[in-house]
Amino acid sequence: MYRFIFGIVMMIIIFTTPKIIFGQEKFDEEEIYQKRMELYKKAEAASLIPWYYFAAIDQYERNVRQVRRDLPKPTGVLGIYIKPEIWAGPLNKNPHDTNPFTISQFGGFGMDGNGDGVADPTDDEDVIFAMARFLQSYGIDHKHIKMALWDYYQRSKTVDLILGKVKIYKKYQTLKLDDHVFPLPLHANYSYRDTWGDKRGWGGRRIHEGTDIFASYGVPVRSTCYGIVELKGWNNYGGWRVGIRDINNTYHYFAHLNGFSPNLREGQIVEPGTIIGSVGSSGYGPPGTAGKFPPHLHYGMYKDNGYTEWSFDPYPHLKAWERAEKQKKK
Repeated sequence: MYRFIFGIVMMIIIFTTPKIIFGQEKFDEEEIYQKRMELYKKAEAASLIPWYYFAAIDQYERNVRQVRRDLPKPTGVLGIYIKPEIWAGPLNKNPHDTNPFTISQFGGFGMDGNGDGVADPTDDEDVIFAMARFLQSYGIDHKHIKMALWDYYQRSKTVDLILGKVKIYKKYQTLKLDDHVFPLPLHANYSYRDTWGDKRGWGGRRIHEGTDIFASYGVPVRSTCYGIVELKGWNNYGGWRVGIRDINNTYHYFAHLNGFSPNLREGQIVEPGTIIGSVGSSGYGPPGTAGKFPPHLHYGMYKDNGYTEWSFDPYPHLKAWERAEKQKKK
């Protein structure tokens, strides 16, 4: 039934809306956001699946493609990549097939989404409607979309990351969620330098996966981004700590806290400036251990690439956010 409705709505959309042609044109940021939203909304109209599911999938894949060398870079405004063998069909001898009929005969993912007679895996409209049809084949409610995502990605963390983005886009109803702030209030007395990669000895030989920002006990610690609280609790190394996942698949790690903000919970949506805790010296022992080093915030950043996660130097980002925030206050 859903597939029949999808087909009817698709025909209406194709013949009643202008074509969106991207090619190699250059767009400014505002135009890109607008064109992405147009595509998400058209997919929503055809499938009855809310636009923020498509936005979340697209954002996840775009970020993965930015950090992977084994995936081609996007040529349009969307980041969704569908492998040739999936697009054309697993038994199709032509993995680069763009004929909608033969693709359908081989059970391929691809489809003609813009009515030009070609199922092009590099065409944004063809790709977004192919994804819409796939999700709709499972159902249009959250439970069935989650099942579709699992069957497609076969990785529970990927599904969790996408659904986290769904919650964020649904709450803010916009794609413009790239703002950041420095993790401590700029009026606070603090100091820091680039300490990423330095040697650490407690608990065994390891490198320092972050930047230490020294400040007094109780100085507020703020979320640096729009995201979801993925972790809250104790760790023998980091003490009381919070982990926040943003829409760019980046995990922001705040450690050695003196305590958490009241009512802070895992799964909570936060935004730049949300108070999540305060500076402390917790860690390097069992729960409650503190005072083994001067009070400071350990701030780390980790990137997920669809397979694994690794640490990268947050210092340049901290300097950029600090500088940008100072400029706004002038």
